[in-house]
Amino acid sequence: MIFDPDMTSVKPYFIKALHEWIIDNGLTPLAVVDASYPGVRVPDGVVEDGKVVLNVSYDATQNLQMDDEILSLNARFAGVSHAVIVPMESISAIYARENGKGMMFDIEDEDFPDDPETDSNEQDKPAKKVKPHLKLVD
Repeated sequence: MIFDPDMTSVKPYFIKALHEWIIDNGLTPLAVVDASYPGVRVPDGVVEDGKVVLNVSYDATQNLQMDDEILSLNARFAGVSHAVIVPMESISAIYARENGKGMMFDIEDEDFPDDPETDSNEQDKPAKKVKPHLKLVD
């Protein structure tokens, strides 16, 4: 890996820059989200094959905010407004709908709980460090 593990993740910076670049070129930015990632909050019924594709254009959303940890927005699904919260690490791609230009990302599995069906050799290894994540309480 070319990035220093002691530095913050570069991924949110790429996502924000690509979002801006796609918008500046008059295209529609779409974000592909791993819906099983901890902290992802999307409406029921929009997840297909464990993923959801979100139109993250300013025309399709309200209150769109991106920081180093979270992408949040309000959007309509089947005519009903929903709050959407997506950890930046859960985004596996951002691209322009019209031409497919964008970037894909790896989803780091260190935030996922350990698999209970591990073999005995893996059980002896130290537990992976789990990063904290936000939880929305209604």
